Amino acid sequence: MKKATLFILFLIPLWPWAVHAQQNRMWVPADKDKIYIRLAESGARFDADDLYHPGRPSFNDAVVQFNGGCSGGIISDQGLLITNHHCGYGAIRAHSTLKHNYIRDGFWAKSLDEELPNPGMYVTIVRKVYDVTDQVLQGVTDDMDESLRQSRIDENINRLKDTFRLPSWMDLEVKPFLYGNKYYAFVTETFRDVRLVGAPPSSIGKFGADTDNWMWPRHSGDFALFRIYADKNNRPAEYSEDNVPYRPVKWFKVSLQGVDEGDLVVVYGFPGRTRQYLPSFAVRHITEKVNPLRIAVREKALEIMDRHMRSNDTLKLMYTAHYARVANYWKKWKGENIGIRRARAVEQKEALEKELLSHPDASVAREAEEVLDSLRALYAALEAPDLARALLVEAFYINNDWTRRAFILYAMENEKPDRFEEKRSEYITRIMREFRTTDNRVSEELFRAMWEFYRTRMPREFRDSTLAAMDADSLARKIAAESILADSTKFLRVASLSPEEFQKALKNDSGYALARRLIQSYYGKIFPAYQSAQKGMNALMRRYVAVLEKSNRTRPLVPDANGTLRISFGKVAGYRPRDGMYYEPVTTIDGVVEKYIPGDYEFDLPEEFLKLYAARDFGPYAEDGTLPVNFLATAHTTGGNSGSPVLNADGDLVGVNFDRVWEGTMSDLFYDPRISRNISVDTRYVMFIIDKLGKAVNLVNEIQAVK
Repeated sequence: MKKATLFILFLIPLWPWAVHAQQNRMWVPADKDKIYIRLAESGARFDADDLYHPGRPSFNDAVVQFNGGCSGGIISDQGLLITNHHCGYGAIRAHSTLKHNYIRDGFWAKSLDEELPNPGMYVTIVRKVYDVTDQVLQGVTDDMDESLRQSRIDENINRLKDTFRLPSWMDLEVKPFLYGNKYYAFVTETFRDVRLVGAPPSSIGKFGADTDNWMWPRHSGDFALFRIYADKNNRPAEYSEDNVPYRPVKWFKVSLQGVDEGDLVVVYGFPGRTRQYLPSFAVRHITEKVNPLRIAVREKALEIMDRHMRSNDTLKLMYTAHYARVANYWKKWKGENIGIRRARAVEQKEALEKELLSHPDASVAREAEEVLDSLRALYAALEAPDLARALLVEAFYINNDWTRRAFILYAMENEKPDRFEEKRSEYITRIMREFRTTDNRVSEELFRAMWEFYRTRMPREFRDSTLAAMDADSLARKIAAESILADSTKFLRVASLSPEEFQKALKNDSGYALARRLIQSYYGKIFPAYQSAQKGMNALMRRYVAVLEKSNRTRPLVPDANGTLRISFGKVAGYRPRDGMYYEPVTTIDGVVEKYIPGDYEFDLPEEFLKLYAARDFGPYAEDGTLPVNFLATAHTTGGNSGSPVLNADGDLVGVNFDRVWEGTMSDLFYDPRISRNISVDTRYVMFIIDKLGKAVNLVNEIQAVK
């Protein structure tokens, strides 16, 4: 039966299949009625007005954008908030000391007085969402010049904002969707007093670390708890000792029921960016040109860092965080390419384009031909500058310690004279942080490797022939021996000089002079060429998605993610990553212990955790004698959905989203329900950690758990 089902999937015509796939996309809450039809068909037991309602409390009032880059959910009537451990990691680390190592040991506030403030941290709640397309595009015509068009839109948005008359503690954001074919307005509240309440040890919260990142099966307890504080009127306020726990109008009950394969799940959050409507040749450009270059550069850098980290514990500690950052997208791009090939995404997009060109409505076919030809020409012009830009950023900023410092120095050199003294200490602090977290043994080898990439992979029209002729070994030795890029003492001496002497010293530094030449080639030649090739891209994509919408008016397009509040949904489901293999949708604590490696920074476990496991002491959170940990679903997620609340058919919190599977990372470009899976931590595992490992009875009592 399973084989027959898979075979039938491949027989479904391409355009209807693509329409089906978009049902799992990231819906705007204002379109709740369109979403709810599909949710009701999938078994939702809450109402459409629970999903979103501008006039009364609804799910959106319990969802937050966490610190600008993640999501979270409110889980008590006292503003308790759950997000991912990796989203709160910076705060957990900032509060850690040798005496109180919360990274290693975890942290659990047993009272409000013990909760820890986090300067600069904030959360944003979306109260209302409006479709304001007609107002924003009033007076805008198709034949307008892009600059004039944008000017008219800006005028309309400013006029629109004046009509809202919001109270001082609320804000209004107006965002473009579908490349400017639609506009939505979001009424928001931003709370700036957010305190750390609880976090498991990193051996739980980051279990599996780099090895398991983007992979399945997963066994991570990737969650952390914070609390929102407000003033005495329950309004947003800066941190104050007089602030009190926020009293939300809506919060999620925490489900202890768990999930079974086929269950409905709803993911509510703030996904960052997807590009679902790119034409076939754009996806080819990304996956066959840009991604392989970036993967190759990072692969070499990771190999160098890994070798040094394995040989020296000091270097391991120094480079661990940077290694993880580099490895994250290296692994993501590899998975993205694999998924695009396996889903035959380019071929499916080509088939769709062919259907558009032969559309029964001649005006649609004519418009499609014109816009696709123009887009194809733009991508042909974009190839070389895009590759040059990617190579310079990867080889000389992200993966090159010495030249990364040069980029900061370049900004310092070009600082306005009247602001130089004001900004001097900030630049010095940034560069000294670089020195503290790098070592010249690694830096020199990275420089040599990255220079070879420049010599051999930089597109010819952007390659400086004089620089390309220089020998990497001799350059590296000279920088190591002479340059302020490799010597913190020399750097501090130069950075303390008067502005005039500082400029002179920079010009006389051979290492900086070399890096400066590269940087100037980027800003003077590569980036302008990239911008020129990109010019008109947004206008053409706006026309293209309009053609897609005209071609099938019964199925309006769901906008790409753009950092705004979205709803996605799907079913709990396993998947087949490759021939002959099937992944079950749920993992358990037994798998956690199977992966346990004593003393290993990725797979170690706390002693108390192992004792609880040995005693099978899972409390009321167990199922069939074990404890569920993570689960898979077909909801469409991306970066920014980290920490998103995952709801069941009753609207109760059943999980916290934290990752995607490797083969499905291509969902940013092409969602395929056969292999696109989001990964969540089961709330029963969360409650077990809070209760049994953290012994935070106060939090267990505060959270309303239901079964």
